[in-house]
Amino acid sequence: MVVEADELQAELESKGELMLAVSEFEEPLEMHLHDTEINDDTVRIELTDGVLTFDVEEVVSMWHHTHSLADFGLED
Repeated sequence: MVVEADELQAELESKGELMLAVSEFEEPLEMHLHDTEINDDTVRIELTDGVLTFDVEEVVSMWHHTHSLADFGLED
């Protein structure tokens, strides 16, 4: 899957947050509209203890991240 910067930006704006699989990281990354900057070549995510920057071409997949009541032990 090839993800383009404009496609990534549009999905982030539409959903407010996204999960990413990035080839250089073992764990998926969560990005939010309020802490992420995307340009033609790079993604920049502001974290609580620093800034993470990686190339857009390293994104191998993206998906919308959701939570349920069961995730928090609040199901009926």
